[in-house]
Amino acid sequence: MIREIHSEKDMEQLVLEWGLLPFFKNEIEGFSIEEHTPPELWYDSDGDWAPWDWKGPVARAGTSVYGKLFWKKAGFVSMEWFPDLANLRRDGYDFDARFDDGLASYKDKELYDAVVKSGSLQTGQLKKLLGYGGKDGKKGFETVITRLQMQTYLSVADFDYATDKHGVPYGWGIARWTTPEAVYGYDAVTAAYPRTPEASRQRLLDHLKKRLPHASEAQLIKLLNI
Repeated sequence: MIREIHSEKDMEQLVLEWGLLPFFKNEIEGFSIEEHTPPELWYDSDGDWAPWDWKGPVARAGTSVYGKLFWKKAGFVSMEWFPDLANLRRDGYDFDARFDDGLASYKDKELYDAVVKSGSLQTGQLKKLLGYGGKDGKKGFETVITRLQMQTYLSVADFDYATDKHGVPYGWGIARWTTPEAVYGYDAVTAAYPRTPEASRQRLLDHLKKRLPHASEAQLIKLLNI
């Protein structure tokens, strides 16, 4: 039986319980926040999408990392398991070393460096700073930002909202980008570096096989891009 979530605290606890949890329904049954959310909260008659509003508070709670971490789709990974995911996805490389070895593009580096220098930047601020968008602007922002998330170098710190004249937030939240290291510290993020990337991969697979006995190893490898 799938346990339902009804609040941001429920969502945070579910992420901590599972360790890794995609936001949207996928080919592994029961492995998503969407499937744990009652239909009336997922999208109600007023157009309010409660889990969307909960993502920001959970992302800034200091217990998990949020971003496109599951085959270019969004989800959470708790700090119990994120160091192993980072160790695996980075394959032993901090970002600067990856760039120096020719494994990251200049576009990746300028975007990553902009976020590191500022601490955090909203999507619009980042695009404007680096010249993305518009008729003559750079293209490929989503490709670059998604790749840096999948490699675990960038994550979502929070979501910013427009406010009305009474100061009440409205509309869709705009992602504010940061690095996991800026939030949790370098030592916490790289805690699994003493293990080989293959050892981290096996730890992640073993953990998820226990949580998801109905999922095949091929499904887990595909979804986690490992």
